[in-house]
Amino acid sequence: MIASVAFFRTTKRDACEMDTNYDVIVMGGGTAGLVAAIQAARAGASTLLVEKNGMLGGTMTVGGINYPGLFFVEGQQIIAGIGWELVRKTLEEMGKPIPGSGQKVRHIWVNVALFAAIADEAVLSSGAELLLHTMLAAVTRENERWRILLCTKTGLQETFARVLIDATGDATAVSLAGYETVRHPITQPATLSFLCSGYDAEKLDHAALQAATEVAVSAGELRWTDVSWYHGGPERLLKLRGANANHVRAPDADTSEGRTRAEIEGRRALLRMYRFLRKQPGLERFTIDAVCPEIGIRETVTIRGKQTITVEDYESGRLFEDAVCYAHYGIDEHLNDGEGIRSRPLKPGIRPTIPRSALLPLGSRFLIVAGRCLSSDREANSALRVQCPCMAMGQAAGAMAALSARSGLDPEELPMSEIRALLRAHGAIVPGD
Repeated sequence: MIASVAFFRTTKRDACEMDTNYDVIVMGGGTAGLVAAIQAARAGASTLLVEKNGMLGGTMTVGGINYPGLFFVEGQQIIAGIGWELVRKTLEEMGKPIPGSGQKVRHIWVNVALFAAIADEAVLSSGAELLLHTMLAAVTRENERWRILLCTKTGLQETFARVLIDATGDATAVSLAGYETVRHPITQPATLSFLCSGYDAEKLDHAALQAATEVAVSAGELRWTDVSWYHGGPERLLKLRGANANHVRAPDADTSEGRTRAEIEGRRALLRMYRFLRKQPGLERFTIDAVCPEIGIRETVTIRGKQTITVEDYESGRLFEDAVCYAHYGIDEHLNDGEGIRSRPLKPGIRPTIPRSALLPLGSRFLIVAGRCLSSDREANSALRVQCPCMAMGQAAGAMAALSARSGLDPEELPMSEIRALLRAHGAIVPGD
């Protein structure tokens, strides 16, 4: 027997209440999903946010990549709205200055614990309901609603939504609903971030460490990717204190089996690195202080959308007729063969856009995607996957979902003027303004 669902509503009520029907359900509480849920709820839609981890924020929190980019390009802010609001509030709590237009700003470092707590507060105060430690078991379209089966710690529970947002990063809801996804034979490697100490990076002989690394790799005790993105020594890893410094192959990481292999291999790599470094002069007291609870996945699958963003679209700064937000990041493909990164910056003045149609699975109705699995080719996706564009498309998805639930129109049928007006009302920067 399938139980009905109890969720937290708001911090004001501070109690579990029963509900089985929503205007909008958002699957995934990473950078795209948490913003989507806040936007939908602030626009008046009854909204449920479901997250598999115990903390919102995705790669920014459980993945340890807590320096989102890029809100600003060439001194101009191109992404604002709810994502920027969360980052700004975190900086205020940290006592840090708030960047502004006219300044040279790239990545903005934020405190993980504060960002996660502020994300909780923003979701709950918006009126959205939040359910953590829960995954999607099944999804079907029935009687003009989505029937959604959730796997909670106490069993399978059923709920319904008029509009469904897939912000899982892996197109999980799209796949379970029977819509097409695109899987490439090679995907970018993952990274397991950690925090290390017990040494002075400036006093180390990095040339000697490079030579020792070569010997250890030749002996089979170590892999290059355990200590570096490329065939180099651990200098960058040591100077960064372990943050975003290794590569772990992660095929099929959209599945539980593939993700399990990636998590295990990430920790194996960490152990090999630890054992090697502890033997090196100046690193006798090297220690791992903390490790992220989840390996950082860069690429799994993308949806087959009603529009696919190509690298030519992206690098030319194509202004799509149905553009809902900007994106900006250089092509940033981490290579699966241990040879580093294939990257190239965007030309000055280029401002890529993301169209509504790239967020809509081909053949679907009342289903929206937000995050790295949007419809895009591999090169374009290597840039679109980063956190600020995910926040921006999350806000667009939340706005469309709220309008669609209210009007009964499929997201593709909504007037672009109404979507853009709602986004502006909530602080977003809209292409063409």
